[in-house]
Amino acid sequence: MNYSLQLKDLWPSVRAALLCEQKYGALLNNFSPVDHVAQELELLNATDFVSEALKTAQQSQWVMEAETMTQAEMSPPLCASISSNIKCYTFPRGDITRFRPARPDALGLLDYYLMDAASLLPILALNVQPDDFVLDLCAAPGGKTLALLQTGICGHLAANDISISRTKRLYEILHSYIPKEIRKMVSVTSCDGRDWDQLEGGTFHKVLVDVPCTTDRHSVMEDDNNIFHKRRTKERQMLPMLQLQLLMAGILATKQGGEVVYSTCSLSPLQNEYVIERAVEIAETQFNIRIHVEDLSHFRTLFQDTFSFFSECRLGELVLPHLTANFGPMYFCKLRRM
Repeated sequence: MNYSLQLKDLWPSVRAALLCEQKYGALLNNFSPVDHVAQELELLNATDFVSEALKTAQQSQWVMEAETMTQAEMSPPLCASISSNIKCYTFPRGDITRFRPARPDALGLLDYYLMDAASLLPILALNVQPDDFVLDLCAAPGGKTLALLQTGICGHLAANDISISRTKRLYEILHSYIPKEIRKMVSVTSCDGRDWDQLEGGTFHKVLVDVPCTTDRHSVMEDDNNIFHKRRTKERQMLPMLQLQLLMAGILATKQGGEVVYSTCSLSPLQNEYVIERAVEIAETQFNIRIHVEDLSHFRTLFQDTFSFFSECRLGELVLPHLTANFGPMYFCKLRRM
């Protein structure tokens, strides 16, 4: 009832997609010899959606230049804000082929990680630069942490999660995909993310705040431990407050001029835009910190061939599940600490 009010005519198709099998992408492990894996996936008709988007953007840039626009008149290149080191293969729209399970290479490192390809969009939005100090505040089970390391340019990565059992899963992923010498630049902790600013305030160039949420896709599919169960009503109602506290900790952990990406896998504006608006307000009134909400609409242009985006998102971007592109939901919004 709630989402039909928000998404109107789109809701029946989103609901149908949520009830169908989720689509995955194969995030290539750059620490494993990936050339033969890429060739194998290309033979199956899968493509690297990141490099394809960058190629298309460059071509359209050249077309604009050819139409006599000078460089000064043009907007900055769409691809300038995207890490080309991340390679994630997806099958075309409407193709529901499954990827084979990941295999170990000669050193025992797995060749790719299967994940919802939309989960990479917050990482691409974070746009890590060489030697950045990066914080992944709610890191487990570890897919986004792994993607951050695939950029190959983190100066240091702090990966934190309050759950000790989920942190074990994070360790497993690091051991399965990352060589020992690279793991040394990752510090894994199990603290309450809300207290992070008291541990290391104002020290990071980039912070990812991928918060606990209603996890809508799991909620429609699973009865066990469902957050919409009556016994979890209070916990569900408190989620936006928890999300806000985590986002505020992420903002306070960021250096001046640093950037925060907030993300959820929920369709709910209460957990998405409203949390952003409240955080911007609190940062200004209580901490005298001015926050700029970045425009990410170029992501819609870049990745429209792979994902279905919700055109009426007031702040940030929202990927909607769709039967021909069954990724998401994934909300992400980028903030800059001025």
